[in-house]
Amino acid sequence: MAEVKTNWLVTLLLCIFLGELGIHRFYNGKIGTGLLYLFTLGLFGIGWIYDIIMIVIGKFTNKSGQKVTA
Repeated sequence: MAEVKTNWLVTLLLCIFLGELGIHRFYNGKIGTGLLYLFTLGLFGIGWIYDIIMIVIGKFTNKSGQKVTA
């Protein structure tokens, strides 16, 4: 499996502005949960807020399991 390298700032900005559509999850290679967020508007807003917090504290991971950190 190829490693996915993503940028922390890009992930955070995508999550803040387009998080309800799951764009930050598509960017990080998480297609399944990206579609889930797209159809449920970020798990009804709860998942979207949770992801912002996880990105800020450095616990959000990409598809490869690597933490997306600054």
